[in-house]
Amino acid sequence: MRSIGGLARDSGLGVSALRFYDRAGVLVPAWVDPVSGYRWYEPGQLGEARLLARLRRAGMPLADIRLVLAGWSGADTELVRKLLKAHLRRLEQGLSDARGEFSALRALLDHRENAMTSLRTATVRLSVAAPELAAALDTVRFAASTDPELPMLGGVLFDIDGESLHAVATDRYRMAVARAGVAGHEGSRVQVIVPTPLADAMRALSDGEGPVRLSLDGDRVTLEAGDRQAAGQCLGHDFPDYRRLLPRAGGRRAVVEVAAFRRALETGPVRSGEAGAHDLSVLRVADDGAVTLCADDDEAPDRVAVNREFLLAALAAGAREQLILEFGAPTAPIAIRRPDDEDALSMLMPVRLES
Repeated sequence: MRSIGGLARDSGLGVSALRFYDRAGVLVPAWVDPVSGYRWYEPGQLGEARLLARLRRAGMPLADIRLVLAGWSGADTELVRKLLKAHLRRLEQGLSDARGEFSALRALLDHRENAMTSLRTATVRLSVAAPELAAALDTVRFAASTDPELPMLGGVLFDIDGESLHAVATDRYRMAVARAGVAGHEGSRVQVIVPTPLADAMRALSDGEGPVRLSLDGDRVTLEAGDRQAAGQCLGHDFPDYRRLLPRAGGRRAVVEVAAFRRALETGPVRSGEAGAHDLSVLRVADDGAVTLCADDDEAPDRVAVNREFLLAALAAGAREQLILEFGAPTAPIAIRRPDDEDALSMLMPVRLES
């Protein structure tokens, strides 16, 4: 007999997926321990599990998967062939429909007026306190993307509006936002994306106590600190409207002692992701407000799984002894805030455990 963990390892289906398919009556274990509830599978069920994994990756509906598994080992496989052929036709039609929709979307993008152009062409001269700019860059730098397919995310957004400069970075799976006060800007809102190497050079210049001068001339940005200067071209792309991604108020909040929480993450239970994926930490907020790490067999409905490496990086970027973790629904991002500065926050996208 194979344990559920052994079947998961050899079939490519996760333990959570096997539990789901058991409850759905698709792949039922040969025996369940009446005391522990642990599932055991016969050796022959490994082939079924591998077939199920293939059908799952192909996106076949659950009702059809049941019929394919029921008819796979029979003498008459005509029904199985018809189900596979019908699903392939659905996939091809769906791809054709998606191509049509994306073609229409590209046409809309090509013909609509780009309101962001004016935000990148203004001339701006302002000053910002070096410690504030340094702190803002330290807060967001870890979240900048390194994906060459998404060059518009390969930098730090400087969003200047009124007396505020918001620094923003995201790689789609996490986002960080921080604010620094500015002086001397009296015009309309301006946005530029500073490439990460230039942002790093600006951070190195912001090591003093006095103000530094920031200049924007079209697509060129310059930071001056005394007689030192860092300058370069901005990225010629539009940055997503990060304000629409900020978490809504009303989530569950928990204050964590960062040092102790880091130790718990580094030594506590983790879930291994799919092949090549990062390890996951599964979190939940206990009734007393404490954040706990869930063991592998914990199936609490309010648990949230996150990339452990990303969470550790966000804690380090928070640069405080205490931080606030803000939880919404299990599918909503986790927000990490500073108790003394809620304008500085990081967001981490949750990971679906079933995948």
